[in-house]
Amino acid sequence: MTQRTWTDEELAVYRATARRRREQDRDAEKARREKAWAAARLAAGILKNRYHASRVVVFGSLAQKGARFTRWSDVDIAAWGLKERDWLRALGTLLDLDVGFQVNMVDVTTCTPELLATIEQDGVEI
Repeated sequence: MTQRTWTDEELAVYRATARRRREQDRDAEKARREKAWAAARLAAGILKNRYHASRVVVFGSLAQKGARFTRWSDVDIAAWGLKERDWLRALGTLLDLDVGFQVNMVDVTTCTPELLATIEQDGVEI
């Protein structure tokens, strides 16, 4: 098998296309992250107003500065102060949101101490 030799013009076109695609990916990722924050704020409002959560924290890739928020990323939320009888109803409400993302909620009363420590350390309260 012989290797193809690229001309300088072909390499220039390839590099320009790769640069343009990287910029488009960054722009799309930024827009997706902004939309995800809007979804997180909506979810927090629902949890606080309808289910009387005392505190809501976003964690995971959305909350991490510099982390990639890809098209496969979801919105991870932890909530405090939910009544036990309301927890599943609140989760169902979040899962039913039509915001373009899956919104997951952690039960801080039953999650592992390690996960809770990560949420407390790296999360963003909203």
